[in-house]
Amino acid sequence: MDFSSSSRLSSSLLSHPSCRLGPTRHLPFLSDTLFPPLCSVVTREADRNHPHDRMAPKGKTPRGQVETVKKPAAAAPSRGKKSDKVTNPLFERRPKTFGIGGALPPKKNLHRFVKWPKYVRLQRQRRVLNQRLKVPPAINQFTKTLDKSLATSLFKLLLKYRPEDRAAKKERLLKAAEAAKEGKTVESKKPVVVKYGINHITYLIEQGKAQLVVIAHDVDPIELVIWLPALCRKMGVPYCIVKSKSRLGQVVHQKTATALALTAVKNEDKGDLSKIVESVKAHFNDKADDLRRQWGGGIMGVKSQAKQKAKERILAKEVAQRMS
Repeated sequence: MDFSSSSRLSSSLLSHPSCRLGPTRHLPFLSDTLFPPLCSVVTREADRNHPHDRMAPKGKTPRGQVETVKKPAAAAPSRGKKSDKVTNPLFERRPKTFGIGGALPPKKNLHRFVKWPKYVRLQRQRRVLNQRLKVPPAINQFTKTLDKSLATSLFKLLLKYRPEDRAAKKERLLKAAEAAKEGKTVESKKPVVVKYGINHITYLIEQGKAQLVVIAHDVDPIELVIWLPALCRKMGVPYCIVKSKSRLGQVVHQKTATALALTAVKNEDKGDLSKIVESVKAHFNDKADDLRRQWGGGIMGVKSQAKQKAKERILAKEVAQRMS
């Protein structure tokens, strides 16, 4: 028997069930005396393929064994009903990527990073300073303005008595010139309008002709109108402080106006004016003594308030320890 036939016989014998049992290396059903070369070949083949004698490298299966693949565990069945969302195939979902070279990022509020003009920075710093520093009562009274509902009714009345603008004045003067050229006399009555101009209003208050004075709260410099409430109280003229000088300016066709005054109204508006005057007197003229005593400002920032509260807590804890 040649070596090739003996190797084929050995491989067929190794597939026998008796060769797969335990770590026995001796094959009892073969006779050493009958087939000495065959027995040695079969024994060497069994020793080479035995799993206990030769360990397979990490990650590999031993030769002669079938690799077993672990199947993933089946998912537990959901108790609730399956919600299958119906998607329209015409509208494909395309999520955005905001990386480099991707979609543009969404717009953010860049208000804090804007370099504002100098006048804006100055007026904001002034407002913060008025909050931090102690403000005397004469200046602090301009922070107590008329409430919104009463201010709305007041401006509605003021807009009825707007003075004529440049175009209306030009048209009136042309008509008067044509009438004078033809020798006709034009009857001209004095119009009932809102008066403006700080000097003119001061004269009307001193003469006792003003029925209501409206002062802006944001006049700069404040010294222009700081004395006006005291003058109105002395002369017994009802006055009020409203927001703002630009809103007063719109009434008289100007950019801004420090103060306005009403000297007369039509008969149909006298009831509205009397109601406004009563409420204005209750809010401003009658509360003069309270307004004289109220100081403003002294409001610290958020960080300073937090530090002050922390100091107060430490002091309270020390006092409690002393008492105990």
